Amino acid sequence: MSADLNLETELAVPAVARQRSPLYFAWRRFLANKAAVVGGAVLLVLILAAIFAPLFTKTDPAAQAFLSQSLAFPSAEFWFGVDDLGRDFFTRIVYGARVSLTIGFAAAAFSVVIGIPLGALAGYFGGKTDWFIMRIIELFSVVPSLLAAMLLGALTGGGFVTIIVIAALFGWVNVCLLVRAQVKSFREKEFVRAAQALGASPWYIIRRHLIPNSISPIIVGFVLAIPLAMMLEASLSFLGIGVPPPTASWGQMINVGMNFMFFYWHMAVFPTAALAITVLATTLFGDGLRDALDPTLKGR
Repeated sequence: MSADLNLETELAVPAVARQRSPLYFAWRRFLANKAAVVGGAVLLVLILAAIFAPLFTKTDPAAQAFLSQSLAFPSAEFWFGVDDLGRDFFTRIVYGARVSLTIGFAAAAFSVVIGIPLGALAGYFGGKTDWFIMRIIELFSVVPSLLAAMLLGALTGGGFVTIIVIAALFGWVNVCLLVRAQVKSFREKEFVRAAQALGASPWYIIRRHLIPNSISPIIVGFVLAIPLAMMLEASLSFLGIGVPPPTASWGQMINVGMNFMFFYWHMAVFPTAALAITVLATTLFGDGLRDALDPTLKGR
């Protein structure tokens, strides 16, 4: 009797495993990556803090409400101290997260919008189309993104929208390469050949079959484009051609804090730490997501 039960159990386990979707196993692989889980949790906290900033901050980030306590060090009253213009530094750090994350997510979204069609066209058609798109990618890869961003920012005067456009112009390359590789691996599959045999047009195959099956690299490319855009925004704001004051920006605060760092360390340390933690958390989360969705890329 017990032998029969053991046999039934052994037969039932593979059946359950077969019923589980690839998303389930991707989720299990992601949870096994502790660094990615911690990075995702930190990123979630930062996003929630940026969204609900007015609920737990003292004042408006531009309000000079504490002029008599300018440059005060961190304390129980002012967690991150007060800046040189009498503004609560914790409030400005939290609102700076809004700027950095908004630019990061918006630039990543535009990078995906540009990279998906170009990568799909290069991967499916190959030949001259692939050659032409790869030459464009090489051009953007050779030009230093920060120097080009500085030039474009200086010409346009910087600003919120300008930084998003500049970050998207240099962020689509990785998305395009990921989608191109995925489409090239799928274009010889049976379901694509079946669609071709039934008379489906290339545009229909790309739209209905290849791009939906490339969702994993698209998600990975989107997440990994976020820290690149955030670093670019911080660099431009640090150089004075990014988000204009009095809008709270981590790069701008680092720039100001450099003038006070030997005497008022909190002016430079806290925005630098906020930027570093956010970029690190996003990168760890993106790497873990990449390994979970496509374990063949792990370790590369």
